[in-house]
Amino acid sequence: MKLTFLGTGTSTGNPQLLCNCAVCMSKDPKDNRLRTSVYIEDEGISILVDCGPDFRQQALRARIRQINAVILTHEHYDHVGGMDDLRPFCSFKELPVYGFKRVLDKIKVILPYSFAENPYQGVPLFQLNPVTMKPFFVNHLEVIPIELMHHRLPVLGFRIGDMAYLTDYNHIEQSEIDKLYHLKILIVDALRTEKHISHNTLQQALDLIDAVNPEKAYLIHMSHQMGLHREVDISLPEHVQLAYDGFVIDI
Repeated sequence: MKLTFLGTGTSTGNPQLLCNCAVCMSKDPKDNRLRTSVYIEDEGISILVDCGPDFRQQALRARIRQINAVILTHEHYDHVGGMDDLRPFCSFKELPVYGFKRVLDKIKVILPYSFAENPYQGVPLFQLNPVTMKPFFVNHLEVIPIELMHHRLPVLGFRIGDMAYLTDYNHIEQSEIDKLYHLKILIVDALRTEKHISHNTLQQALDLIDAVNPEKAYLIHMSHQMGLHREVDISLPEHVQLAYDGFVIDI
């Protein structure tokens, strides 16, 4: 399995508009973060996880030629705002999209022309697949849902094989943590060092990593308030790393 970090930034991206802080002014490309999304490839199957407003730019940079399914973690704009740009991947058939029913209902509101009785030629077409907390399959890949709380909003985290992906949350029940043991790779939300109403702090992310002890952990959804990539990264435990846009890992 190969995973590409298409974006690793928070909802405002980085550089953040109107900000002149050291991170936003940094010349280090690892400090330049598009909205958070990943692309998973395994045995000829490709899954896009979230499709934010930077998707077109991300897809061009990563040279994405195939998407077999989309998993949506939740309905916030920075995670669904690029759905219309999936048009080329829906040219000949409906593209399967997986998410909580609440999230899929929101997609119908955002893209009403895709669900019209007689959609006009060229609109993106989707096959909506509601997800519960029961495991489901995307082709040959089993996806184990993990419920996260983004303040009061349930968010879909998941485990595929030895990898787990947890974005946009600051609370997880022990019953869901129990699904995270014996991982090779844990990808986890870490917004900044200071407390936030709906995202992990760096320390909260590290505490979870300590609790489940994956072989390797990568942090995502960072804001400019996290600090410079090179300074934060060297301060982390040896098996923990800040992800960055365009980074590719093999699992």
